[in-house]
Amino acid sequence: MKKFITTVKNIFSIEDLRIRILNTVGLLIVFRVGSFVVLPGVDPSRLGEAASGIFGLIDTFLGGSFSRASIFGLGIMPYISASIVLQLLTVGVPYFQKLQKEGESGRKRINQITRVLTILITFAQGIGYITATIPDEAIVVESKVLFMVSSLILLTAGTMFCMWIGEKITEKGIGNGISMLIMIGIISALPGAIISESLSKGGGGILLLILEAVVLFFVVVGVVALTEAVRRIPVQYAKQVVGGKVYGGQRQYIPIKVNASGVMPIIFAQSLMFLPALIAQIWAETSDIASYIGTTFSDFTSWQYNLVFAVMIILFTFFYTAITVNPEQIAEDMKRNGGFVPGIKPGAPTSEFIDNIISRITLPGSILLALVAIMPAFAIIAGVSGEFAQFYGGTSLLIMVGVILDTLRQIESYLLMRHYEGMMKSGNMKNDPSSFAVA
Repeated sequence: MKKFITTVKNIFSIEDLRIRILNTVGLLIVFRVGSFVVLPGVDPSRLGEAASGIFGLIDTFLGGSFSRASIFGLGIMPYISASIVLQLLTVGVPYFQKLQKEGESGRKRINQITRVLTILITFAQGIGYITATIPDEAIVVESKVLFMVSSLILLTAGTMFCMWIGEKITEKGIGNGISMLIMIGIISALPGAIISESLSKGGGGILLLILEAVVLFFVVVGVVALTEAVRRIPVQYAKQVVGGKVYGGQRQYIPIKVNASGVMPIIFAQSLMFLPALIAQIWAETSDIASYIGTTFSDFTSWQYNLVFAVMIILFTFFYTAITVNPEQIAEDMKRNGGFVPGIKPGAPTSEFIDNIISRITLPGSILLALVAIMPAFAIIAGVSGEFAQFYGGTSLLIMVGVILDTLRQIESYLLMRHYEGMMKSGNMKNDPSSFAVA
């Protein structure tokens, strides 16, 4: 406890770090306050039940603003969609590949295109959002056209404002701003989930609640290990003499993450898992098979749902890793800088070697990721309430762990730069950001 208090004092004794933390807290407060501002012309008392299905997932990321018909009802989700589209385009379209290689000027151009695409996606999603989630009885203005136009403008402005908040957090705060906004939306549901779980257990269930907390602790530890695990590829750099000085000659490592795709496979798979139930509803009344499929895939605790979900996550993990990690580019950069893997020839053999390693570590990584994704279903089957069970795995836990670790690393770097003792006496965060190395 004494070390913790000392660390907090050291953190706030660094002026730049203190200002960044206060900026982050202030901007997050603005974001949370904005999530409670309802669109003009909407009666919040008539909005009905909370969102479910894919809408429920989005509502979780946005901290409830989606179901409240807030001006931040779409949050930064259109921006994330635009970023994913641009990321995929840089893989298959030569123009975007060229921009990606142009350095800072290319990055600025891609950012401009992302912003324009975000506005277009916000308008498209806004129309669907207003028509699908806001019932007619909740709209208290006479002109539906005026309501639609004004709401689209406000939703677009809200999304762009959320983007601005995220960029300001990244620039003047601590951590990645966009990820921080998603995390704060997820964490905002945690106190209510704990209270709901405590009330459901009653006075006699205190031991069971403690057991759930212990299990959750070990689940979080496992997710941290999965997030941080890497396979380090040794790289030897040739010695070079420049201006009478010898450079290079030392051995370094390329860290290849076991889970290089992050949460994207879960998001992709979760989006598609709602299609069987939706399609089956069309023929549910005329076909017993369609009715069975609709019932089965509407229950995300069923073994059929979780089996298909896990298989899709494994497939998407391989797909997303293949398009985001380019062994040929890594091998080319190493060759250009005079580096080589000991015992492997530069060029194509190095690329093939790295590709084999990625394939080998992606399989266990994808299986573990699938296990993390279906953990909430096991928690519900074991008797944990639905609100609290979402923190036992899935997208929510992976995002929270990733953002918290990234933020702690930035704070750690500030402490070490000012010659303070780090946040940990020993361990991977202090010594190596690539932590849990896989032999």
